[in-house]
Amino acid sequence: MGKSLSIFFVIAFTAQLALASDLIQNVSSRNQISLNGQWNVIVDPYDVGDKRKFQAYQGPVSKTKLSEFDFDSAMKLQVPGDWNTQAEELFFYEGSVWYQKFLSLDIDKSKRYILHFDAVNYLSHVFVNGKEAGVHEGGFTPFEFDVTGFLQQGKNSVVVKVNNRREPDYIPTMSTDWWNYGGITRPVRLLELEKTYVKDYALTWKDGEIDVSVEVEGPDKADASVKLSIPELKINKTFRAGNDGKVNAALSAEPSLWTPESPYLYNVKISLNDTDIEDKVGFRTISVDGNDILLNGKPVFLRGIAIHEEKPGGDGRAWSVEDARVLLGWAKELGTNYVRLAHYPHNENMLRVADELGLLVWAEIPVYWDIQFENDLVLNKAIRQFSEMLDRDKNRASVILWSIANETPNTPVRTRFLTKLADSVRSTDPTRLITAAINTQSVTGEGRKIDEDFANVVDVIGINTYCGWYEDDTPEECAEFTWESKFDKPIIVSEFGAGALQGNHGSDSEFFTEEYQSRVFRNNLTMLENMDNLRGVSPWLLKDFRSPRRPLSGVQDYWNRKGLMSEQGIKKDVWYLMKKWYAEKAN
Repeated sequence: MGKSLSIFFVIAFTAQLALASDLIQNVSSRNQISLNGQWNVIVDPYDVGDKRKFQAYQGPVSKTKLSEFDFDSAMKLQVPGDWNTQAEELFFYEGSVWYQKFLSLDIDKSKRYILHFDAVNYLSHVFVNGKEAGVHEGGFTPFEFDVTGFLQQGKNSVVVKVNNRREPDYIPTMSTDWWNYGGITRPVRLLELEKTYVKDYALTWKDGEIDVSVEVEGPDKADASVKLSIPELKINKTFRAGNDGKVNAALSAEPSLWTPESPYLYNVKISLNDTDIEDKVGFRTISVDGNDILLNGKPVFLRGIAIHEEKPGGDGRAWSVEDARVLLGWAKELGTNYVRLAHYPHNENMLRVADELGLLVWAEIPVYWDIQFENDLVLNKAIRQFSEMLDRDKNRASVILWSIANETPNTPVRTRFLTKLADSVRSTDPTRLITAAINTQSVTGEGRKIDEDFANVVDVIGINTYCGWYEDDTPEECAEFTWESKFDKPIIVSEFGAGALQGNHGSDSEFFTEEYQSRVFRNNLTMLENMDNLRGVSPWLLKDFRSPRRPLSGVQDYWNRKGLMSEQGIKKDVWYLMKKWYAEKAN
């Protein structure tokens, strides 16, 4: 049970975690109409839809009028869902697809209506009744538009033009090692809010105080009366917002702190007038001290696994709470206390279930490989993607690491880019640690040395190494490696591993056999035991996943085979090897 102490209100207190103003917090707790389900779609590889005004569709036209499109008779796809796995002819498709759906509304003129998308990959143009509500770029973060002035009584048409074509100035850019799933891949909802409403809030704990920030939006935001209730801590407090609609307060309290062993979550209610927002929030601290990662002031070793956001039983973009429970349940079964959610922000269910299960989280934006580091507009896109991830996940205790890059080249222009990005992340959220996965270690006579200057920028150094797989060294030579670091910082080996086709048995010298995969893992684990600053590992990865870079017929078939499990969730031999190692680490 939670413990409580006296409560006090500090009118001038500035909370540690700054509020961002672009997204509504905790949309699942708001009054809403779901737009999930069947949508009409038209595939548009030549982008003729804009000229033909697909966006203005209101239903079939008379046969006496020329029209070369009709959503009602067009292909149907399910939302949420990617188009690649719903239609065989779209498996490799990259380009524009137009989505259309009718909804009937009884408009309440006293309400505000917000059209919210959990994610669409990648570029989205949103239209309501033929008028453009807004544009969003980025495939893994939420966005929303106020459509109050676009809606009408009765029948309404929502049209979304989605394009997943890869471009040089996108994040991620032209080349990735995962499938470019296109479509409206996460839920869509129409929020029905009061004209004045609680838009955002953040709660963090440190040194005996819960820092509370609330933002009220609307015409009556000044001097709005906001109530906060956390019953188990005996907190029931009313605050008055300032002229800007913001509340910043500190409440003295000693909660039971969230840990992987005891992931305690408190029921939180924030109320404005007659509208309540409910959440479950855990309180914890995260910091570093020399080579150690400190959770609630105590050293922690991160026993982890990397995960791509694919459905547990095969391919296709995962999105549901059921998907999250299976994927993270497998991680718990392996003996982990930490997951690396690669290489982009995963759906919100993954973070909320991680909160419940007690899994620490490395969350990441897709600054992946060689993007346009010299382009300031691309830097702004990276900052925007991080901001959207933070907006959504700021109240999740499980998230302890913000990762700002994966396997980027060691160049001055890249280091300047990532330094600016790290500065932006720290200024926005100083309550979590910054990391990035680096694969540019120096070769020494005894092994490897972590010496690139970018490691100075992060709080925790992430290392990707594929000794015995991509590198020329034999697995046994890997076991003899000595790792050096010129930095007094904790290290997480964020990736290591080897590929195997589940059920493919043979010599431990043959690539893609389970025996060779196990040989690589055994020797890499010996290597890891010799890393003095090692404070966590997340082998690559939980289950096999789709990748267009892996065409080897009969073995890969466009699957990356480095999973500890097959795409169907069948455990490979290496699963049991890692489970045993983690059990020993936990004792």
